[in-house]
Amino acid sequence: MQALRRILRYIQGTLHHGLHLYPSSISSLISYTNADWGGCPDTRRSSFGYCVLFVDNLLSWSSKHQAALSHSNAKAKYQGVADVVFESCWLCNLLLELHFPIHKATLVYCDNVSAIYLSGNPIQHQHTKHIEMDIHFVREKVAHGQVRVLHVPLRYQIADIFTKGLPLVLFQDFRDSLSVREPPASNVGMGYDRIYVINENLLYLVNIFYTMLGNIK
Repeated sequence: MQALRRILRYIQGTLHHGLHLYPSSISSLISYTNADWGGCPDTRRSSFGYCVLFVDNLLSWSSKHQAALSHSNAKAKYQGVADVVFESCWLCNLLLELHFPIHKATLVYCDNVSAIYLSGNPIQHQHTKHIEMDIHFVREKVAHGQVRVLHVPLRYQIADIFTKGLPLVLFQDFRDSLSVREPPASNVGMGYDRIYVINENLLYLVNIFYTMLGNIK
């Protein structure tokens, strides 16, 4: 119940925030992926999340629990890498159909050294057979020059915002990195009408939830 109240307070306090998109002369996809191994206290399933950016514009994101238990941190992280590579390839194909091909390799940032090693190491080990399909899929994309899996320090691991609770300052920093912020004062009322309509509906729902919580007490 306390967690629900915190979520509602956050929504109510960020009703004017929106996803900002900016023009750019550069065409490249950048992805971040991370997994919180065994993070669920009830089932010990891992949660993972990723985001795909077109330069600085957020195109796709996901946050969910993995369907099955992961026996190791590397396995949980590598499944996250495979998922974001699959999503990035789908976006590249979509952009190609729109006559906007991406000629540069997609950069995939991960903070787990073992997962990065598996993406480029052609040697198959006994303890990696349970994720063999994911390994071959990512390695094929790396070998063809379509994907590069790189290390990112935890301080700059934007995907952490999708997998775990963060200190306030770090959360706000990552949220800004995803271009989720309030509209500039000079643009209020210009192009943001739809966002305000959606947020008014959210405010209405938040007020209903608060009323319901008050009745439950």
